[in-house]
This record gives sequence, structure tokens and C-alpha cells, in this order.
Amino acid sequence: MITKNLVKYIHSLNLKKHRDAQHCFIAEGPKVITDLLPLIPCKALYATEDFLQAANPNLLRKAKLVETVKQADLERLSLLRSPRGGIAIFEIPSCEAEADKSMASLPLNNLCLALDGIQDPGNLGTIIRIADWFGIEHIFASLDTADAYAPKVIQATMGAIGRVHIHYVDLPKFLKCLDLNTPVFGTFLDGSNIYQQNLTKTGIIVMGNEGNGISPAVAQCVTHKLLIPNFPEDRLTSESLNVAVATAIVCAEFRRG
Repeated sequence: MITKNLVKYIHSLNLKKHRDAQHCFIAEGPKVITDLLPLIPCKALYATEDFLQAANPNLLRKAKLVETVKQADLERLSLLRSPRGGIAIFEIPSCEAEADKSMASLPLNNLCLALDGIQDPGNLGTIIRIADWFGIEHIFASLDTADAYAPKVIQATMGAIGRVHIHYVDLPKFLKCLDLNTPVFGTFLDGSNIYQQNLTKTGIIVMGNEGNGISPAVAQCVTHKLLIPNFPEDRLTSESLNVAVATAIVCAEFRRG
């Protein structure tokens, strides 16, 4: 039964303080929900009859509670203007929040991303989805980066949040904890042409804030400055690329090598 308290509880998870207190986040729509069900513990699923009939029964068993709701009830529960299929409550995965030695060793053997003050939920969700596409399983986010479990971020990830681990850290401190042999790449307007560099299969790629780029404190930790050049170089173009677009270009170039 859809009660006022349930509606209030689900809507409260739109705010970070309530997500942190309850250790839960919400996901909406058939694609996102079915992608997350086998990956992250699901506390409850409220879905229309059409959704439940079309879904794999084995997936539905992953949810601790499954309740059939009418479209009108789904619209009461949802944070979307035009909800489809269902809404689910998932547990937030526990990731270490401190720059400890075990995490600092990850970029030695893996290609990782670091996000320095990414603010837009759509950008963050898209970057997580890009990381998933290119097989990057760990993202280290500065403490002022947007919350990865905000509803708009979750929707933008299209389920990738279940396969990519997000670690919120004091980014300058974390980067200083890295092994001295770990390459730290970052994109700068005065960097070297990315298409002319020998890129490594491991290390960490730093992507900066939408308006200000990589912060001075983080820039001091970058060992390899990269530039995505415009074409042709002498042509007047846009001032910069969207950070999610830039992330896709950089990740593709690293994986191409």
C-alpha cells in the first residue's frame, strides 16, 4: 500500500543528508532498475504490472520487497515528470572515504579517473557511464564533487553506477599518497597534444571543474599535462569542451593505445 509516509520517505532521498542517514538511494525506470538489481542490494521495488510481467523473475527476487502499483501511485512516488515502469530503493555501496594505502595502489595496476570539483549531476552521471564503457572501475572524486547517488546522477549513469566504484577523498592528499611511479594525467590548455603522447595502460586521469578546470592544489600533483587540440589549430572555436565530452575523448585515446 502506498502511504503518505512512504511517499515522504522516498522524496526525502532526493536530499543528500537523508541518503547519507539512510544509506539508500533511488533509481527509476526499467533500464536503470534492471541493470542495478543484480549488482546492488535492493530494499524495495514499486513497479507497475507491465514492468513486473516483462521483467526476469530471477531479477525480481533480488529485491527484498516487490509491490505492484498503479501508474497514478507511481507518479506520487516518483521524482520524474513522466515516470515509467517503477521506482526502487537501493543500498548505497560502502566505499572507503579515506586515501588509504590500498586505494592508493589501485592506479598502479589499473587506469582510474579522478574528478576535481565536478558540479553538474548530468556531467557526473555521464562520466560514470563513460568510465564503465571504457572499463574504468574506480573513480576518485574530490569532496566538493556532486553526490554520485543523487537521483539525476543515477538516471544519467544508466546503471553504470553498479559497476564503477566511487571513492570520495581529499583529492590533493590522495594524489600525494600515490606511488612515485604512478603517472597522473590531467587536461590543460597548455598541455601536450594528447594524440602525440605515449599513454600508459595504468595510472590516473584527472578531469577538472566545469568552469575552473583543475584546481591549483591538484594541478601540483599532475605529472603529465595533456591537451585535446581543436582543429584546425589556428581556427577560432569554442573556449572549451564539456567535461563529459572531454572525458570520453581522453579515455578513448588511452584505450586506443
